[in-house]
Amino acid sequence: MTRGLYQFKPEVPFVLGMELAGEVLEAEADSGFAAGDRVMGGAKTGAFAEIANAPARSLRPIPAGLDFIQAAALGASYTTAHTALIELGGLQTGQWVLVHGAGGGVGLAACDLARALGARVIAATHDPAKTERIRAAVSPEAVIVNHGRFRDEVAAITGGALCELVFDPVGGDVFDESTRCVAFGGKLLVVGFVTGRIPQIAVNIPLIKGFSIVGVRAGEYARRFPERGARIAGEVARLAADGAIRPTIDRVLALDRWREGLEAMSAGALVGKVAFEP
Repeated sequence: MTRGLYQFKPEVPFVLGMELAGEVLEAEADSGFAAGDRVMGGAKTGAFAEIANAPARSLRPIPAGLDFIQAAALGASYTTAHTALIELGGLQTGQWVLVHGAGGGVGLAACDLARALGARVIAATHDPAKTERIRAAVSPEAVIVNHGRFRDEVAAITGGALCELVFDPVGGDVFDESTRCVAFGGKLLVVGFVTGRIPQIAVNIPLIKGFSIVGVRAGEYARRFPERGARIAGEVARLAADGAIRPTIDRVLALDRWREGLEAMSAGALVGKVAFEP
């Protein structure tokens, strides 16, 4: 978004940041909130600030047991993971799930959520230096490096069964090879294109292999189906309050070090989220 490359292009200048957590200073009487309430949520812009203005519909109470940093890091990643894996993917206990981009906030959330719901998770990263940190953060069944041809490794881990769900926020070559990792009747969940290359596929491949390609736009899904969006957010909050899921925080920086945080994210140096603290 900062480079003007995202589908949502706010008019400049704008305040960065989509996610926040804090205390309510003022709220309209019919908003459902009052001064002093601990809330999380946000909007498409405006979160990287000491004081933010957000519509009440975009906020919700912070689940018990979470501090402000954890709450700010919970929403977008875990609702995206839930929308993809549960709502659209139909995740079932015991299924094999291959999660790409497992060093990032969304990928780690998908690993954490799938594991909490009883799936068998293969976490995949492009960076071998991140494998142990990913393993420590979300305890997947296995961690692999998704360079080149990784289908045989996935087959060996799953005993030849391959994966009922593949969660792909990466795109490019990773998507191409992932089409070989989906089990018959499975789903390849298209979440994004971190590599920059939007892949293409000949439709005879999903036909012959009997799998579905499912596009995931969690924010748009919640806007089009607000009742489902509210249910997803409520389920994520319940799991967090129960301690079943916890966002991984790579680092917490002072707000005036925001550029350092974004540069670390752009460089792929994080395992989990970076948070800014006013």
